[in-house]
Amino acid sequence: MTLQWTAVAFFLYAEIVVNLILCIPFISARRWRSVFSWRIWNWLSPYWNKCFVTMIMVLIVLFLDAVREVQKYSGPEPMHDAKVNPNLYDNVHMKLFRAQRNLYISGFSLFLWLIMRRIVTLLNQVAITVENSSGLQAQMDSAVKAAKQHQDDNLMLKQALLDEEQSMSAKTQQMKLEADKLADQVKAAEEAVRKSHAEVEAMRRQAKGLAHEYDRLLREHHQLQNLQSPADKKDQ
Repeated sequence: MTLQWTAVAFFLYAEIVVNLILCIPFISARRWRSVFSWRIWNWLSPYWNKCFVTMIMVLIVLFLDAVREVQKYSGPEPMHDAKVNPNLYDNVHMKLFRAQRNLYISGFSLFLWLIMRRIVTLLNQVAITVENSSGLQAQMDSAVKAAKQHQDDNLMLKQALLDEEQSMSAKTQQMKLEADKLADQVKAAEEAVRKSHAEVEAMRRQAKGLAHEYDRLLREHHQLQNLQSPADKKDQ
């Protein structure tokens, strides 16, 4: 194996290890996001896209070269030469095996490189979604708590209004009873005043009759005195 394909093979093994680590279930997306937020990644971020595109181009070139080698050694001419010269048969098959091996290595390296980029992007998106969900959950809990508090306040207000209404109803009933009682008392007072007026009027008529009777008796008394005066004078 040449140096370039040895490097590609080690790169493939590194990709497998990194992808397996990224897929570990007990490491949450938020923890991966905190790891990706380290200062070193921020320092490497300007070069990351260039490195990613460069690796894709290199792997595509190697993949196409491997495809070319597979087509070269699996074509009819090398097989015909291998049949004509039996010494070349093993050599052609060995080169075809190496070309196929290189094709698989470069193809899987390119595939895992894209997969690793996608996994990192999805982990960041999941972490952001979890953080937003936590914020939304906190807002929802706050809204539910506020709604519950508002509902409790409404219930307390309704209970207070009901108690006030019952109190006002009781006070109104009591005031109505007192008003009826006062009306009865006023009616009784009016009746007493009417009777008093009637008694006063009767006493006034009686006093007037007594005054007339007194005047009549007084006149009769004067008349009797006047009658007795001449009789006394005659006796003398």
